Amino acid sequence: MTATIKTAYVDYSDGDTTFEAYVAHPADGGKHPCVLVAHDWSGLNQGTRARTEQMAALGYTAFAMDVYGKGVRGDEMGDNSALMGPMLADRALLKKRLLAGLEAAKTHEAVDASRLGAMGYCFGGLCVLDMARAAARDVKGVVSFHGIFMPPDLGPQGRISAKVLILHGWDDPMAPPDHVVGVAKEMTEAGADWQLHAYGHAMHAFTAVGADAPERGIRYDANADRRSWQAMQNFFSEVLG
Repeated sequence: MTATIKTAYVDYSDGDTTFEAYVAHPADGGKHPCVLVAHDWSGLNQGTRARTEQMAALGYTAFAMDVYGKGVRGDEMGDNSALMGPMLADRALLKKRLLAGLEAAKTHEAVDASRLGAMGYCFGGLCVLDMARAAARDVKGVVSFHGIFMPPDLGPQGRISAKVLILHGWDDPMAPPDHVVGVAKEMTEAGADWQLHAYGHAMHAFTAVGADAPERGIRYDANADRRSWQAMQNFFSEVLG
């Protein structure tokens, strides 16, 4: 299925901070299951917008959230630690901003608010796992692509009701084997319905075409990219219908 799509930027707020989502959806005037898209450490840049449009072409309303603030963008090819660092240091603030994005998505005219999921890449993978950890019952399922697994340490973890799919490159130095075991244990203890697909020899950013810095554990992997995209489609077909 390839839908003709419409795209637009949508402002929303959390307190005094304004955020800017990028929304893509089939151009048929109807309501559709919604997949929230969490951006990587560079912010809501071209790569995230492209993924959002790809999801809309599959028939979803895709709502790319913004956790940095309107106009705050990094360099897709550069070091964005100064943007991501404050979010990792204050996971309560990150959670608040993610839930603000969720609430904004629920009100969009093209969204069936009874069928909501989320997906994210790298830092965005951590973000969607945090959405599941927030136990937001509106979220039916989340998909993390080459994400970061460190728990938020915001007190005892409640039951995770969202289904969870983790798509992981086994040679990703940012999520070494002990972190993989840790997140599996965390998901199990929280009662989540979880899956983990590990791709042998794949590194961090295995979906990022052109990524080629194996000395830093970063490299595109066409097989892992293709297989993970198919796994994501199968998952959302099951979870969102």
